[in-house]
Amino acid sequence: MTLIPIIDAITQLAPNNPIHTGQFGGDGGWTSYIGLFYMVFMFVILFYGQRFQSYMMIRNVEDSLHKLRGIKEEGRKNAIETLKEIGKPSVDITPRVDRCLDYFTISPQSMDPAGIVAKLDHILEVRDQRLLDDVKLMAPQCNDDVQLHNMENTLEAAMALNYLYKVVRHYYIQGKKTMSLYIIMQLQMVLPMVMKEAEAFSAALTAFSFGQPIGDSVGPLIASKMMRGYEVRKVYKDCVVATVPFEGRTALVMKAEGSGGNCGKPGDAIETVIEENQGKIAMLIMIDAGLKLEGEAVGEIAEGVGSAIGGPGVDAFKIEEMLVKYKIPINAIIIKEDIGDAVAPMRKEIHDAADKAIERVRELVLERTKEGDTLIVFGVGNSIGIGQ
Repeated sequence: MTLIPIIDAITQLAPNNPIHTGQFGGDGGWTSYIGLFYMVFMFVILFYGQRFQSYMMIRNVEDSLHKLRGIKEEGRKNAIETLKEIGKPSVDITPRVDRCLDYFTISPQSMDPAGIVAKLDHILEVRDQRLLDDVKLMAPQCNDDVQLHNMENTLEAAMALNYLYKVVRHYYIQGKKTMSLYIIMQLQMVLPMVMKEAEAFSAALTAFSFGQPIGDSVGPLIASKMMRGYEVRKVYKDCVVATVPFEGRTALVMKAEGSGGNCGKPGDAIETVIEENQGKIAMLIMIDAGLKLEGEAVGEIAEGVGSAIGGPGVDAFKIEEMLVKYKIPINAIIIKEDIGDAVAPMRKEIHDAADKAIERVRELVLERTKEGDTLIVFGVGNSIGIGQ
């Protein structure tokens, strides 16, 4: 016995049956339409949902990429105009600037890690000197070291923007070609941080062009306040030191030479000063800007131990080698700021934190050293806009 006669019988007996009466305006008809629409919708989502999602993400990335391109072009234009205004070149420097924007540095081979720090240090020195030489060629009428360093920093900020744009564009094209949801999704997830960094470098261009202090200059600012009124002498590679009487102790206060955009070589400078004193240093205090977490206040001060210095690690390695050799304790003080604050013109909150940081140094010295001791205080960071 089949089910067909039974189904036919139920269909004939069912009241308001659209099939029986030929009416499609009742509740049963609308239910059928809704069911059909739901089935079509589920079919589209099942087979084309990922593609629609990819198109929406690509559109979002495109908007950010156009904005990033505008920031990059503005940075390039700013660098060219600054070099022309200050350097007074006799030829068009645009092709040379474009070459510099694509400048790259290859890390040394690390299969055998022995001696890797010395190799990296050498490559970084060659890179810095090469970039400074290029600036001198593009600005032949500029003989002021301060302005030369500021123009070098301006060019480096434009280089960073150019690199960010090209990396984002690369993954955007890759994702669009392959229609890979995972490539596009990863790019979209990191884009807010990338755009934040790009906007920070864009703000840095103005600061570097006019020689204004930036957030990263807070370390040199603190050192400058401490050494004010005392004789300053130059030590190794663009760093200066002043001998400052401090709470019955002798503080050797150090920073990168200003007021041009310059970070110096803290590792070599500290090594030189320690050797000058035969290792008889009671303590090393390093002061630097530090990245804050969301929810923390800009200009908040924190204390810790270790080498408070960024970069590829060459300077930190040299400092730590000397500390281990002479058993010198190291303390660190950081002034917290956002990633955008580090390269943007210095905010009032960061400037006001300088005096508070000096008080923290005072407390640290009184608690951890005794009268007659000699200690080193190094204000780490870019000394742009900060004199001696």
